[in-house]
Amino acid sequence: TVDKFAFPDDTRSTLATGLSSARRSLAGAANSGTAAYFAGGNTGSAVATVDKFAFSDDSRTTLGTGLSSARRNLAGAANSGTAAYFAGGTPPTVATVDKFAFADDGRTTLGTGLSSSRSDLAGAANSGTAAYFAGGYAASQVATVDKFAFSDDGRTTLGTGLSVGTFALAGAANSGTAAYFAGGYVLGTGAIATVDKFAFSDDSRTTL
Repeated sequence: TVDKFAFPDDTRSTLATGLSSARRSLAGAANSGTAAYFAGGNTGSAVATVDKFAFSDDSRTTLGTGLSSARRNLAGAANSGTAAYFAGGTPPTVATVDKFAFADDGRTTLGTGLSSSRSDLAGAANSGTAAYFAGGYAASQVATVDKFAFSDDGRTTLGTGLSVGTFALAGAANSGTAAYFAGGYVLGTGAIATVDKFAFSDDSRTTL
């Protein structure tokens, strides 16, 4: 199922054509004004599928080239107008970052991936500037936030990470202003309600 919420009035409709297969633990990213991309997931086993929904008519195509490996529990972020990035995932747990150019939907895999292999992370983007991938789980939960500059796809790891190491969290951004990473699961504690905000001007973190 794909539900669509119209921004003028927040009404919901359900697309007549859904994903190419029923699956969970996938990731999404969008080329604003053009199309949404949904990548990977689990259908009983991990898949490499990338489905694309054109915003003009909500039609679905499935890209001829999917992810570089089948995986679930990955994260997505986009440089609108340029490319979508899908990072991490499992199994096995990987540091891979795949980039899909919006011009032709061609895939490249970045030479430098995440700073550590992990799944269950979250993504958000400052469109035109950088993608941020936060948290996740490998041998343990992490507080790491990796930043990929869109100018050259170079990676830096923020000196200040999440306020607590967590996985299975969610990300969203006010492009040009800040990224927000919310919720997640902390071993020994359980689900949390924390929302961390990273200002794009200096990558500083505050906790709401």
